[in-house]
Amino acid sequence: MSNPASKAEQRQTLRARRNALSAQQQARAAEQLAARVANSSVFRSARRIACYVPNDGEIDTRPLMRRMWRMRRQCYLPVLSRLFYDRLWFAPATPRSTFSRNRFGIPEPVAASRSWLRAEEIDLILVPLVGFDMNGNRLGMGGGFYDRSLGFLRDRSCWIRPKLLGLAHDFQRLEILEPSPWDIPLQGVATDRALYLGM
Repeated sequence: MSNPASKAEQRQTLRARRNALSAQQQARAAEQLAARVANSSVFRSARRIACYVPNDGEIDTRPLMRRMWRMRRQCYLPVLSRLFYDRLWFAPATPRSTFSRNRFGIPEPVAASRSWLRAEEIDLILVPLVGFDMNGNRLGMGGGFYDRSLGFLRDRSCWIRPKLLGLAHDFQRLEILEPSPWDIPLQGVATDRALYLGM
């Protein structure tokens, strides 16, 4: 079982490991991930897809976003709500988008708020993570933004979308993660080496 202390230790260890990757290792992993995700059925059946801008050593999503645009998928990126500061909305992103940094220093697309979508309007959300297990449990950065924004999925029988696919380096896979009551499970995880679906 994982207690808060061990989760903090796991988070620290995995963040350090991914930040230690060279630029060449990150670039190779990003291309492998992009090919794996773009060829998956869960990606091909989605029109509106939310991704993220990599931060703190997260696996790079830019090659995947370029594939999205070539495949005519609608790409969205998370933005912090201006009303509820602990929630995420999703703003459209194109190759011509400009960006500004949010209060955490993470780039967000500059787009009119009327074009933002709620999570329930997205077909597939590609979720960043620090660690994951084969039961669909996700270890995040600890801020809880995704869990709060996806809280409606606790009653999954009422919601067809969004599907949740975590993105990570394969070494971020853990033997077991003890979920917290507020955690929202993933339907799968894609890594540079494998696609784990049906969690």
